[in-house]
Amino acid sequence: MTFHPVPYRPTRLPDDEALARAAALRQRMEARRSVRMFSPDPVPERAVLDAIAVASTAPSGAHQQPWTFVLVTDPEVRRRLREAAEAEERISYDGRLGEAWLDALRPLGTDAVKPHLTDAPYLIVVFQQRFALDGDGGVRKHYYVDESVGIAVGMLLTALQVAGLAALTHTPSPMRFLGELLGRPRNEKAFAVIPVGYPADDCVVPDLRRKSLDEVLVRI
Repeated sequence: MTFHPVPYRPTRLPDDEALARAAALRQRMEARRSVRMFSPDPVPERAVLDAIAVASTAPSGAHQQPWTFVLVTDPEVRRRLREAAEAEERISYDGRLGEAWLDALRPLGTDAVKPHLTDAPYLIVVFQQRFALDGDGGVRKHYYVDESVGIAVGMLLTALQVAGLAALTHTPSPMRFLGELLGRPRNEKAFAVIPVGYPADDCVVPDLRRKSLDEVLVRI
C-alpha cells in the first residue's frame, strides 16, 4: 500500500481557551475512581457507544487498530461471565497470585466476589487482535498490540468519565474463558472487562492518594 498524505489543519485554540479546557479535563479526571459497587439504573446507551467510538480513535502500531469492543448487556451472559470469573478469582486469591501480589491488593479491599459483572448495566469486554485473519484463512501480523490496546482503553476510561459514568478495569486471570463464552475468533485475546454504569447509592472506594505532578514529572 502506498503512502497517501492528506492535509491536516486543526483549529489552533487561543491560549486562554486551551488552558481552560486542560484545567477542566484535569479536574474531571482527578475525580475518577475505580468503582466496584454499581447501581442497576439504566445508562444512555449512546453515551457508552460514543465512548467506545472515542477509544477507537486511539493511535495504533502501523494504524492496524488491533482492538474489538464487545458490549454485553444480556443478563444470562453476564451471569455466566461472573460465574466463570469468580471461579478463576477464587483460585487466584487462594494462592495463585502469590503473597506479594496479595499484599499489594489488600489496601484495595478486593476479593474473589465480583458483583460488578452482573450489577453494572453494561460490560465492555476489550479484546486485542494478535493478528489479522484474511478472507482466505491466512494471517497478517499486528505490531505493538499491547501498547495500542492499552492506549485505547485509557481513552475509553477518559471518555466514560467525561460523560459522567463510572467504570472499572477488571482483568481476571487467566481470561481465556471470555473469548470462549463470547464466541470470539482465534486471533482475539481478552485484554480487560470494563463494567460501566452509575455508582451505587452506598458506593465506597479505597482511601487512596495519587502521586503529585512533581512526583511523576521529570524535566530535562
